Amino acid sequence: MKQWVKNFFVAIPAFFAETLFEQPVLIPVLLGMLSFSLISSTVYIINDYADRENDRKHPEKCKRPLASGAISPTAAFVLMGVLLATALGLAFFINLYFLYIIGGYFVLNIAYSFFLKNIAIVDIIIIASGFLLRVFGGAFIADVVVSKWLVLMTFLLALFLGLAKRRDDLVLFNQTGKEMRSSIKHYSIEFINVSLVFMASIIVVTYIMYTVSEEVVQRIGNDLVYLTSFFVIVGLLRYLQITIVKTQSSSPTQVIYSDVLLQLIVVGWFATFGILLYAS
Repeated sequence: MKQWVKNFFVAIPAFFAETLFEQPVLIPVLLGMLSFSLISSTVYIINDYADRENDRKHPEKCKRPLASGAISPTAAFVLMGVLLATALGLAFFINLYFLYIIGGYFVLNIAYSFFLKNIAIVDIIIIASGFLLRVFGGAFIADVVVSKWLVLMTFLLALFLGLAKRRDDLVLFNQTGKEMRSSIKHYSIEFINVSLVFMASIIVVTYIMYTVSEEVVQRIGNDLVYLTSFFVIVGLLRYLQITIVKTQSSSPTQVIYSDVLLQLIVVGWFATFGILLYAS
């Protein structure tokens, strides 16, 4: 359930449209987050089944239910069927277009689990696409148009997090010789370090352009949006430190749960943006 935090991306379009806390929007958005959480759980079961042999070689992933043998494949697939049916039924109840998004997310991740995750670069693009689908799903629920800025920022941030995750896999491979996935041999520490700095730089520049753009200032009605840039810059620096210095970026959600400074940065960004959107 810790991974469910990713599904807050479903609420982002309504948050920026300043309609998130309106009852006709809030309840469907919450249901949409639940639907994505359930479909994500089915994907994790399939991915854990496909990766169970490699996971047994990993110091942390070996504790996963299928890898450790705590749950049998039969029981896991029965649970997966229940979760899948519930997620699709809930999505259909919310919005037909949202059902298409959920279905597309599921099919894309099936392809990822059994094939696409073994292709370097493509693997992190698929991960980033999953976050974009969450955003588009939230937009369909809230009946708002997704801005080009939100698409860019979501995709860039997800690529950054995906690269950080691959770096942790590569460090483990260099230390133990255990290849967690076949795509890892097509990466190197130097390539990922350069790519991380490259992506972080693009994110910062893109975000600053967003905060000072005339379009955004007029829509929000406040020219202080640029102040939120400080949270983004410090947050990226902290994540780079955790990734490169501490080599603890195997799970972005685990990093968020365990790092108090990052939690304060995220809360500070949301609070500041929330005040600018809803109190100005």
